Amino acid sequence: MTANAIEFPSDLEILMTREFEAPIELVFDVFTKEEHVRNTFPPFGEEMAVCDIDLRVGGEYHYVMVTDDGREMSFRGTFLEIEPPTRIVQTWLFEGWPDAEAVETVDFHETDGATRMTWKLAFRDQAGRDHMTQYDGIEASWDNVEAYLRTLRAA
Repeated sequence: MTANAIEFPSDLEILMTREFEAPIELVFDVFTKEEHVRNTFPPFGEEMAVCDIDLRVGGEYHYVMVTDDGREMSFRGTFLEIEPPTRIVQTWLFEGWPDAEAVETVDFHETDGATRMTWKLAFRDQAGRDHMTQYDGIEASWDNVEAYLRTLRAA
């Protein structure tokens, strides 16, 4: 499994890089198509009750995960830039942490059949960034993406 490289370039940003052993088009699809996001976004096996993606500039996405104890976790945002298969920029809000509203930028670059993802969250304030650093779900979601890509390549 490829480790996540995590950096904090400023008081407002989290930057993570990860390499996936899959072509860029497939990785982009796994990040942007509902049938794939349902299988990868929930970090710890939660049920994905809502997964709506309107993949166009100005379109919105909305995800709702339900934990084993019945709590709902809702994420939503608006797509600001989409450049298939190399870039996605969107607003990002976890409704349980309104102070953690951010702009999420995901860039993909392929070399020799492997795709390097660079993921950045830029927050409005340091409190939002600090709040997010206490949550390990993003890393677990990237682990899910890697495992899911292996199953797609094996099929």
